[in-house]
Amino acid sequence: MDRRQLFRTSAMAAATVMAPISPALLRTAHAQPIMLTAAIPTLPWPEANEIVAATKLPIFPSVNFLATDPKYGAKGDNSTDNTAAFRKAIDAASAAGGGHVIVPKGNYVTGAIHLKSNVDFHLQSGAVLKFSSDASKFPTVLTRYEGIECMNRSPMVYAHGQRNIALTGSGTLDANATSSWNKGSDRAWLESRIAAGVTDPAKRVFPGSGHTARSTFIEPYNCDTVLIQGVTVKNPKFWQIHPTLCKNVTVDGVTTDPSTAANNTDGVDPECCDHVVIANCTLGAHDDNIAIKSGRDADGRRVNIPCQNVVVVNCTMNGNWGAITCGSEQTGGIRNVYAYKLNVIGATKYALYVKSNTKRGGFSQNINLDSVTGTFQRSFVFVTSTYNNQTGNFPPAFGPFTVTNSSCTKAARVFDVSGLPNAHVKGLVAADCKFTGVANTGNILNNVDGRKFTNVTVNGKPI
Repeated sequence: MDRRQLFRTSAMAAATVMAPISPALLRTAHAQPIMLTAAIPTLPWPEANEIVAATKLPIFPSVNFLATDPKYGAKGDNSTDNTAAFRKAIDAASAAGGGHVIVPKGNYVTGAIHLKSNVDFHLQSGAVLKFSSDASKFPTVLTRYEGIECMNRSPMVYAHGQRNIALTGSGTLDANATSSWNKGSDRAWLESRIAAGVTDPAKRVFPGSGHTARSTFIEPYNCDTVLIQGVTVKNPKFWQIHPTLCKNVTVDGVTTDPSTAANNTDGVDPECCDHVVIANCTLGAHDDNIAIKSGRDADGRRVNIPCQNVVVVNCTMNGNWGAITCGSEQTGGIRNVYAYKLNVIGATKYALYVKSNTKRGGFSQNINLDSVTGTFQRSFVFVTSTYNNQTGNFPPAFGPFTVTNSSCTKAARVFDVSGLPNAHVKGLVAADCKFTGVANTGNILNNVDGRKFTNVTVNGKPI
């Protein structure tokens, strides 16, 4: 353990002890925080290091609840419905003050898994959760669809209003069988409900309405101190990891699916969250690798909570749109994002992709990239204030953006950044960057204030 990891662990342990966790958990002599899969290096921004140190990891009693114990009844035989068995094991662990629900090697058919406070749901090597084709196994819950709050079928793994929770291990979660019910994209129906004055999400109910929208894969909602670690996500039908309205979220060492079999399968989408660390991950997606979000249009203004204090470090990315994307659902705003040591592979279009419009509004401020490398089909940085040509009365507030110590070996262009005549981008800084293999060396910079390029070359020539 290096000094950085020791500091992080000590800080989190101290913070966790001060948090209002159950008395049973505090009485457990051997309770320990779960360690990260790899130490987080010192980042080049003091503010980012402070975020890492302050983001709490959960702590659990050293007590195991084996899901296959006869009193719970889970069977990894590729046919038994384990929905009730997993629920019993989670309930038992929660009632006992917390612990680890252990799922051993096997193929487990299951419906939705709902996590509870002080419980770590742990998949051992060779454990595969096969989520069911039976829609009735996924009850209606409060969720979001593309930035709008609503009631929909439960995500595959869900928690609401819980604290000190984890999904860990080296097992796999497979949603392939959910394709029979997990489909639809009727955001227009949700927007029509909002236009009709239906502000209560409990009255925007998809199941039974005749309208459908997909459910996300893993979604802690309004939770505090969340860890998603080590697992592999397969065959998603929509966004893969979607923490929403959460605090203290760590996504560590996970692998998401780069398959093109379904659309909009973003890797990790923190939405309206505060203090998020995404580290040591291999992210694939048929869309954005990481898309930071904060609500959409009128409903986003009703909730009005930003997504802020986000650190992304030591990740490999293989999605086909943005490595780091802000929006387009960013009505509540995005700020203080730090991305460090990202290796972008495959046919990714942008290293940094920021998108909004005057209907969506919001802001993306203090967004920072350092040591990002790869090939990019379009531009290294793309910032647009006219996304999808939608218009309204809410011009987005963008900038500053910084890019340092970064490079590419192939790109159509380096910078394509445009503000509006009445809403300029407030700051674009690049330093110590070397971009090669660039097809068009002419940068597009419209309505951008505070431009500064230091030791930045494109195909060997300085900007």
